[in-house]
Amino acid sequence: MAPNKTSRDRLRNPQPFLAADDNPFPNKQHSKARKRHHQEDEMLLSSGMSSKIFREARIQQKENEIEAKNQLRANSFFELPEQIPNDDEDDEIDAFNGFSETQSHIGTFEEEDIAEEDERLVEAFLSKDVGPQHTLADLIVRKIKENDAVVSSEAQPLPKLDTSVIDLYKGVGKSLNKYMAGRIPKAFKRIPSMQLWEEVLYLTEPENWSPNAMFQATRIFASNLGVKKVEKFYKLVLLPAVRKDIQNNKRLHFALYQALKKALYKPTAFFKGILLPLCESGTCNLREAVIIGSIIQKVTIPVLHSSVALFKLAEMEYCGTTSYFIKLILEKKYALPYRVVDALVAHFMRFLEETRVMPVIWHQSLLAFMQRYKNELRKEDKANIRILLESHKHKDVTPEILKELNNSRSRGEKDTTTIPAPVSKAVEEDRFNIPQVPMEED
Repeated sequence: MAPNKTSRDRLRNPQPFLAADDNPFPNKQHSKARKRHHQEDEMLLSSGMSSKIFREARIQQKENEIEAKNQLRANSFFELPEQIPNDDEDDEIDAFNGFSETQSHIGTFEEEDIAEEDERLVEAFLSKDVGPQHTLADLIVRKIKENDAVVSSEAQPLPKLDTSVIDLYKGVGKSLNKYMAGRIPKAFKRIPSMQLWEEVLYLTEPENWSPNAMFQATRIFASNLGVKKVEKFYKLVLLPAVRKDIQNNKRLHFALYQALKKALYKPTAFFKGILLPLCESGTCNLREAVIIGSIIQKVTIPVLHSSVALFKLAEMEYCGTTSYFIKLILEKKYALPYRVVDALVAHFMRFLEETRVMPVIWHQSLLAFMQRYKNELRKEDKANIRILLESHKHKDVTPEILKELNNSRSRGEKDTTTIPAPVSKAVEEDRFNIPQVPMEED
């Protein structure tokens, strides 16, 4: 079959049938036009932003080279793994948010929340002869001085580390002092994987970090450190920062409040690094208890961790605000083991010989205990609590406690509550035995 006219034309001159971009033989006119257009773009770029772009590129390249050089030195000194903690590993802690909250819900203390009289009674139980709270700096300085008597006279001794590492992390510390938002230095993210992480963290001077830097540090350490290590971070770094901010500002910075929320990502470390040291210090006031307690009040905490915390709070020396935290955990309505219930009974009975007037929060914590666990108490426990109420009375709370005791059963007794009679079964209609209905005639 002979080719048609279109086919013959395509064979004679293939260029008209090619797309402009596919033409392998561009003519000179098109080439000159493109070259002239490219030169115009180049002139526009050079006259406008080219100098700024090249200058910024040189600055970024220089910063990357310096950072890579410092990271290489740090790696060789500490023999770190090549893998840096990935941001993806922080996704789980970022997703952890046991309760919904907006930025307006910042940890604050309203003076009207607690009566002045009750605050005065609580302060009567605070320890008077307690030294300053220990920080990470205190721990490292003591360790340095124990190992080297030469530096015992220095005010701020440095650990025996490579000079490049010391310079690197001192620089990181200066950036964290002014940190507001953005990326955290990669060198800081490496600290959790270091064997001497405490000494390196000490070089960054955590006591001078900004609140936003403390939040980011809590995220990194809570997700990359083991429970024991992160507990130490909470106790020696986060808790002192929180208490200092509350003391100075009478409220807690939003970033520090968020840091405490993230700290509950590991409940064991939170209780052993934040709550228990706070109560053991003997200096926790009502302002601190209300602010920190609001986090415990809102978040869902596993029963095992809360049970252990209650047991420890019940056994430790009383400091007034201990009752506040006991009440918050009791109101979560856990199914507590009998061992914890018995420890709480022993806790309250220790006040039988107390001559000081108990604050209202103590009576309220006892009421919360009766409301939730009155049926788990033994008969002798109830008799002892009645004797206790003769020594410590409150005109509003004590009658409620007695009412709970009177309307309860003891441990092991069966519930004798009257069971309502079963509802009679509805009458079923028999479709095959329908009575005749007389019909009217038309």
